Amino acid sequence: MENKKNKSSKNNFLFSREIDDQEDFIPILVDGDDSDLSAVEVPDILPILPLRNTVLFPGVVMPITVGRQKSLLLIREAYSGNKLIGTIAQKDGQIEDPEPDDLFQVGTMAEILKILEMPDGSTSVIIQGKRRFRLKEITDTTPYLRATVQVLDDILPTTKMREFTALVESLKDLALKIVKSSGNIPPEAQFAVKNIENATFLINFICNNTELNALEKQELLELDDLRERSTKLLTYLVREVQLIDLKKDIQKKVKVDMDQQQREYLLHQQIKTIQDELGGNPSEQEIADLKKRSLDKKWNENVQAVFNKELSKLIRMNPAAGEYSVQAGYLETFLDLPWNVYSKDNFDLKNAEKILDEDHYGLEKVKDRILEHLAVLKLKGDMKSPILCLYGPPGVGKTSLGKSVARALGRKFVRMSLGGLHDESEIRGHRKTYIGAMPGRIIQNLKKAGTSNPVFILDELDKVSNDFHGDPASALLEVLDPEQNAEFHDNYIDLDYDLSRVMFIATANSLSTIHPALRDRLELIDVSGYLLEEKIEIAKRHLITRQLEGHGMKKDDVKFSKEALIRLIEDYTRESGVREMDKQLAKVIRRVARKIAFEEEFNKKIGPAEIHEYLGSPKYSKESYEGNEYAGVVTGLAWTSAGGEILYVETSLSQGKSKFTITGNLGEVMKESAAIALEYLKSHCGQLGLKPVVFEKWDVHMHVPEGAIPKDGPSAGITMATALASAFTQRKVKKGLAMTGEITLRGRVLPVGGIKEKILAAKRAGIKEIVMSKENKKDIEEIKEIYLKGLTFHYVENVGDVFEIALMDEKVKNPLTIS
Repeated sequence: MENKKNKSSKNNFLFSREIDDQEDFIPILVDGDDSDLSAVEVPDILPILPLRNTVLFPGVVMPITVGRQKSLLLIREAYSGNKLIGTIAQKDGQIEDPEPDDLFQVGTMAEILKILEMPDGSTSVIIQGKRRFRLKEITDTTPYLRATVQVLDDILPTTKMREFTALVESLKDLALKIVKSSGNIPPEAQFAVKNIENATFLINFICNNTELNALEKQELLELDDLRERSTKLLTYLVREVQLIDLKKDIQKKVKVDMDQQQREYLLHQQIKTIQDELGGNPSEQEIADLKKRSLDKKWNENVQAVFNKELSKLIRMNPAAGEYSVQAGYLETFLDLPWNVYSKDNFDLKNAEKILDEDHYGLEKVKDRILEHLAVLKLKGDMKSPILCLYGPPGVGKTSLGKSVARALGRKFVRMSLGGLHDESEIRGHRKTYIGAMPGRIIQNLKKAGTSNPVFILDELDKVSNDFHGDPASALLEVLDPEQNAEFHDNYIDLDYDLSRVMFIATANSLSTIHPALRDRLELIDVSGYLLEEKIEIAKRHLITRQLEGHGMKKDDVKFSKEALIRLIEDYTRESGVREMDKQLAKVIRRVARKIAFEEEFNKKIGPAEIHEYLGSPKYSKESYEGNEYAGVVTGLAWTSAGGEILYVETSLSQGKSKFTITGNLGEVMKESAAIALEYLKSHCGQLGLKPVVFEKWDVHMHVPEGAIPKDGPSAGITMATALASAFTQRKVKKGLAMTGEITLRGRVLPVGGIKEKILAAKRAGIKEIVMSKENKKDIEEIKEIYLKGLTFHYVENVGDVFEIALMDEKVKNPLTIS
């Protein structure tokens, strides 16, 4: 393409170069006066051409490739008319068919100079920017966008012209520097920048051709003040120059680093020679220290051989290499581990028993098992430690018991929380080849303990989870198996480590979420809740003393009466453990501490009145038996993770067509129990003096109160059956009676779990008699007499026995006529 002369005799610049045998059009700018652009008249309505990833500036001539059918139609119709169109950049260049909201508001009116049909079938259009405009209103969207526009004139500087001239010259210098340094801009652009005399045309030319993104170019186009536009453009150019300089520095540095390695090697050799002469090589000193420490270790020949091998690797490494610190860290960990280092057990069994009793009230089963282990260890001298699992509700002292065991045995104590653990590497460690690798938490804790036979608490075993990182529960199988843990393999150490003499004690709130294979390896010990009397003793012996010390108070500053503790436990806590009670005691003592600090008068003896004053209104109403005045209402016993509770099963009848409704947020198992209970009653209605036709005339609604709380499990089976029998016969249920047991379709009563917790709940509620499966008698025999005092137990084999015990001959007041 050749140069042309315009009417004002100014130069037209058009550059082209051959790329892949196709014409690559370089943006062109026509140098002239500002009046050349402002003289162009803008039509009332402009066809709008959306531009992808580019912005057109006034005065700039550039080619664009047109591919959209709408755009091709617009170009051809405009070219056959006045050749004027409006160009506006899209906000998102990926949108194929932009709506008005997808366009910026400011664009440039352009004149179509030429339409070129390319050999590959595409259409290119050469356009020249004329004047900036702002969209006012979209008048049409088909077949392409049309809009009314408001012309935007550039605001030329009128003051500080020398400063503006210097600004333009700076732009020119930076633009020339970028053209020289960048490989993406053709060198012909340098000629154009040098020869453009008009400031407006120069600024627009540089804006259009600088390697900025579309959003930055749009920001420049939207600035009316030419001084502001040039200042912002200068900021972008400075950034581009800095980026180019940085790239050059990086390329230069890479070349220098290549030569530097050889230089560094020679320098290191010289430094080593000098250090040898002076007798002070740090790396050799470090290696000598490692060797010296290894002499004191009690490891076997295999471990010694591995250490020597790894140490020889370290000796051959360059101390400046990254692998050197990794290898040195591995050997440090190797030496920090207590290989075959065992603390001496205290075999004074009476002292051990005394320590256990001092720290914990109750928990006889756990204490007996610890003392049994000590006794066998004393006789045999060496044995594998048991893997105990203490399970029970929160706050009963499972975790703190581990500290007492460690104190009684004279061993170190280590605790590892498994709650939320989901990465197998937390147990087995990472392979040392990975950056940032470290041993698993088992090995780390042994390193911290300094012995290979600590008391190791694995807290919250039931809360281990798994994901794509692996299954930690499966990794624990090796740790908690007495037959395998003598050769526990940690990935980081990459050697077998003996855990057989570590006394692992796991804790859990529920056994249901523990992996079955893992549960099979554990010696399970049920740590159930406390009686009211036991909680009072625990408060007196441990909690009050600890809270007074924690709040900087003396024992004589405050005394709790027994009545105050009973009020606090019954009205402000509802738990099987003592954690909530501890919090409430702390709250009371804080109130007293405040009175002491403010020198206010207060009663040193805390009674029920002071409990109410300090803690406010009771948080809980005491679980109590509600009587037997209504037919179809039976008291059941339930187990929860927080201990035992009583629950009521309510049944009501209404005339209908044998519809059966169950409510109360019940799980599938509990719903099935209700269905079984009703079917049993239908098939054995004669035993209760009922006719089969009765069930066809009445709708049954069964409800278990406190509907916001989810409930499930089979243990309410006989409770539901008794509630249905009472409702249909309108007979009263025996007063002060509660029951628990699973029911089968044949009417057998099966045993259930959580017996001790349920008994505690019954005692709290004032229940006197309990009905349960005959097979649960063995569980009652294992419970201490103090828990059973005041209760009568009825052991049954089938539902008929339950009805005989629970249903009275007396009917309720105002009974329904069931026929």
